[in-house]
Amino acid sequence: MFWMALCGLIFASFMAIVRLLSHQMHPVQVSFLRYSLGLAFMVPLILRMRAQDFRAANLPLHAMRGIGHGVGVMLWFYAMSRIPIAEVSAIGFTAPVFATLGAALLLGEKIRLRRILAIVMGLFGAFVVIRPGFAVVDPGAIAMLITAPLFGFSDVFAKMLMRKESGPAVVGFLSLFVTLVTLGPAIYVWQTPTLEQWGLACLIAFLANLGHLSMMHAFKIAEMSAVQPVKFLQLLWAALIGFMVFGELPSVWTWVGSAIIVLSAYYIARREAAARRGL
Repeated sequence: MFWMALCGLIFASFMAIVRLLSHQMHPVQVSFLRYSLGLAFMVPLILRMRAQDFRAANLPLHAMRGIGHGVGVMLWFYAMSRIPIAEVSAIGFTAPVFATLGAALLLGEKIRLRRILAIVMGLFGAFVVIRPGFAVVDPGAIAMLITAPLFGFSDVFAKMLMRKESGPAVVGFLSLFVTLVTLGPAIYVWQTPTLEQWGLACLIAFLANLGHLSMMHAFKIAEMSAVQPVKFLQLLWAALIGFMVFGELPSVWTWVGSAIIVLSAYYIARREAAARRGL
């Protein structure tokens, strides 16, 4: 639980720096720098890959996942430059909802009525946050609504790949393909970063990798169903950092919608854990 709480704090801090840097340069360029520099940080992990990892690699599926994830990353960075951090976090937590739907469609997993209701509830929570028809919907919120299913289906593809490939291979190929996907758009909007901006970009890449390592360590030493609820502390961290750094005060609708999304994702996580135990 400690490692998962730390993961949430790291990711919330990462989001704050992304928001700061996205105000200084195009979000697409920031997304490219995050993954290209992150790929450099992952060189020791990539060097640990064996020859059989490359022979067993399902490159078409890796490419499909990388393209979808790369588009999602660019939309996510765009959303970070437009809407409050807490709102990005709230809508982003609908990704497990879409992952559950994707698992049913692509992996043949059974999806029962209770899970369908949880999916509907999670989507309803996202609409409570953005309130279409009752408030002006920011393009950033629309970008996040597109991002969430892309990230959800990316997780499903990862699960498919992990059946025959190693963890380092799945992570390494994702970083490589996302870097390639974001390269062209980044060149189109490129502006030479200052020394300070290079420093912030390196910090973003470092924190992103550190957050993933903390999350993987939490999953390694404890059951996912035990630590999953702690992950939702990221909403609190995001709201606090957004308020302290940018003066963003989440609306009551953000909190209400967040609560609905969290309950939905938590219920799905619990049902997945129960299904694995045969309950």
